[in-house]
Amino acid sequence: MLLAGIFLWAEVAGAKSGAKPPAAPKALRPPKGEVLILHLVGKGKQIYVCQNTNGAYAWKLKAPDASLFTEAGEAAGRHFAGPTWEAKDGSLVTGKLVASVPPKKPDAIPWLLLQAASHSGKGIMTNVESIQRLHTKGGVAPTAGCAAAYENEETSVAYEADYYFYGRR
Repeated sequence: MLLAGIFLWAEVAGAKSGAKPPAAPKALRPPKGEVLILHLVGKGKQIYVCQNTNGAYAWKLKAPDASLFTEAGEAAGRHFAGPTWEAKDGSLVTGKLVASVPPKKPDAIPWLLLQAASHSGKGIMTNVESIQRLHTKGGVAPTAGCAAAYENEETSVAYEADYYFYGRR
């Protein structure tokens, strides 16, 4: 029964049997044998904190804070520190960076490939082995405004991205 519910939810969330993965740079392609199981759109913010590193102040990424939506615009989960993606079925996956490439737009955060580092709960994220972040818009850290007077202050920058989740059948 649970498996049928997950399958139905995956179809609603944009996973289609035999769905083709998006075009991506070679460095960001998931390992052979993995298939696209889910595509979600993230909309939210990248949170940065002003930090002193070796005498230089700069905005450093603290965490993403985004809502996840299906291609049809339905709420599907959330994305937060870890980096972690949580589906509305309660399952979640935390990733670790494998590769990064510059975005196609200079005012956007990099495109990424991440490998699943841990899972929690039972649901669609349980089977995720790789995650791509592609087609980013915005989210770039500010280049000014971080100085000793603002150490540990936070700022956020709006962003959007496509997240593609891969696993084995």
